[in-house]
Amino acid sequence: MERETVIILDSSGQYGQLIARRVRELNVYCEVMPYNASKEKILAKNPKALIISGDSFDSKKASIFNELDLGMLIYHPKSIDTLGGKETLKHFLFNIVGCSGSWTMEKFIENEIQAIRKKVKDGRVLCALSGGVDSSVAALLTHKAVKDNLTCIFVDHGLLRKNEAENVIKTFKDKLKMNIIPVDASERFLTKLKGVTDPEKKRKIIGEEFIRVFEDEAAKLGKIDFLVQGTVYPDVIESGTETTGVIKSHHNVGGLPEDLKFELIEPLRELFKDEVRKIGLQLGLTEEIVFRQPFPGPGLAIRVLGEITDEKLHTLREADFIVTEEIKKAGLYDEIWQAFAVLPDIKSVGMVKGQRTYTHTVAIRAVKSEDAMTADWVRFPYDVLDKISRRIVDKVPNVNRVVYDITSKPPSTIEWE
Repeated sequence: MERETVIILDSSGQYGQLIARRVRELNVYCEVMPYNASKEKILAKNPKALIISGDSFDSKKASIFNELDLGMLIYHPKSIDTLGGKETLKHFLFNIVGCSGSWTMEKFIENEIQAIRKKVKDGRVLCALSGGVDSSVAALLTHKAVKDNLTCIFVDHGLLRKNEAENVIKTFKDKLKMNIIPVDASERFLTKLKGVTDPEKKRKIIGEEFIRVFEDEAAKLGKIDFLVQGTVYPDVIESGTETTGVIKSHHNVGGLPEDLKFELIEPLRELFKDEVRKIGLQLGLTEEIVFRQPFPGPGLAIRVLGEITDEKLHTLREADFIVTEEIKKAGLYDEIWQAFAVLPDIKSVGMVKGQRTYTHTVAIRAVKSEDAMTADWVRFPYDVLDKISRRIVDKVPNVNRVVYDITSKPPSTIEWE
């Protein structure tokens, strides 16, 4: 049975993604396309219906919708998040369009396994395993399809959190019994990043170097045909579409070199984070892994603002460890999408043991979100913030000030770079 598809024609970027999530919650598959997509591109998707997001449609652009004759068009995305808006959307999809609501995560898993098998055949596959939920689910889904033809590679690029490399190896090698090759490439990455301050350049360097590391490891393993990545839908959208432009490049989207030697397998590319987590649970991943807070592929490189040095990385690791530990002690970890420390390229005057200091400021960032497309800052109890601040300035060398980021997304992004 061919998959039912609803197309969202979007001119607003993030609101289009909000509508997409609401449609998918009703078990109807949808894709977001730019509002100025051609008639041919729209019809190629064989959609059952169109939904318009945004209000920047002049009469000329809107004329294409009349020509398509695909049924009713729905109004403004802001109404979708109200009870009436959700009911209207449900009525439109099922009563007017006649959707069956048959797109489920169970069906996705079944179809994706078949698609990977068909694509790979007898080929050999590498998986870029970071230990986060995206790459973990991508690895397990691929393993279900190709079994022993999959080799997972864990790269320590020197930009991980405290104890992270050890924990990843223990979890996936010892507990999940997966075939993992650990690669310590920290010196290689940090050498490439020396002197680099521009955040987009950092992401591009890290993205390309990841691929180069895999190419080197592949050469040791013999012929490798495919590379698995845990790319998810928000990564693709934020890396730039015809509608939104580039918000920030993701290392697994915008940083891929043109002479890539592998063919990519991205089984989660169509999914939002909540959908990935549902699949992870169905595949048997522990809740600890599935609900682990997201960590960016470029790691601490985009949380150390300005030039990256060993001293800055050590400072940030220690501060970030304290943030996570105190949040867990307070029983707040599972309620938060992401909470972490940032090291801005800022020094300020302070006093330690009666002596003047001029050293680092640490910023704390904590947000609540459903899919990272929008996010609101967490209203921490003051005593939790107080404990975090006191521990950081007492225990972390070269820090004399702690600040808290109270900005939502938009207008800011979750990460500082």
